[in-house]
Amino acid sequence: MQRRAFFRKAAYGLGAAWLASRSQTLDALAQLTLPRKFAASDTVTLGKTGIQTSRLAMGTGTVGVGHSSHQTKLGVKGLSDLLLNGYDNGLRFFDAADSYGSHPHVAEALKHVSRDKVTVLTKSWARDPREMRADLDRFRRELGTDHIDVFLMHCLTEADWTDRYRGVMDVLSDAKEKGIIRAHGCSCHSIEALRAAAKSSWVDVDLARVNPIGSHMDADPDTVVGVLREMKAAGKGIIGMKILGQGDLRNRQDEAIKYALSLGVLDAFTIGAENLGEQKDLIRRIAAA
Repeated sequence: MQRRAFFRKAAYGLGAAWLASRSQTLDALAQLTLPRKFAASDTVTLGKTGIQTSRLAMGTGTVGVGHSSHQTKLGVKGLSDLLLNGYDNGLRFFDAADSYGSHPHVAEALKHVSRDKVTVLTKSWARDPREMRADLDRFRRELGTDHIDVFLMHCLTEADWTDRYRGVMDVLSDAKEKGIIRAHGCSCHSIEALRAAAKSSWVDVDLARVNPIGSHMDADPDTVVGVLREMKAAGKGIIGMKILGQGDLRNRQDEAIKYALSLGVLDAFTIGAENLGEQKDLIRRIAAA
């Protein structure tokens, strides 16, 4: 019993220390003064791709799985109206994915804007060349567009993915040469996959999980940011996700946003608002940071 009590006490102590450290980080961010003003509608360039878009991407996949997400539950009109409201406020970056089921919603929004003024990003789980070719055709049909700006391999975890999925990468390289997509890359869900992406000359754009408390990230923030700096130095476009820690930072949004803006490695970042009020609030918080 004494041994069990010791381990319980030790575990509690470690947990309390971690929570205290996390709180101190957020408190420090609250006092941080950024060197300049930012806006959600700032025009940014994604690495060396030449693709210019808004700093804030409108995410459509909060808890996006099984062709559904919090945003797609708004319905095609509800989500497309949200995207169009963002467009009217200078947000020109639509972040979609097959697994979110958001292609029809983005397609509806695209009917009402100039296609060349919007950056469309989507993601495929295909791990076979034949499946990827099929996804390229299907996704364009679903989105109602002849080209996709940023096409990512979704949720990579393997350290050797650049060798294991070379055939899939070749399909996307060919699609870029033909103008079917403008840039290719990946979203990573392990530090090993992220490190492989940093070293790969094939990766034009990376979608990386980053926030000040390490919530739903590939590793601790310092480790991840170190890899992102390597990517930045190589000229890759870097888009941040999980900026609010998948809701864990809902009560410290200002600190999380300030952290993302202070890093100097993110070209843009994506956050999924679920209504007009949340979208307006995000735009305000970025301006106020």
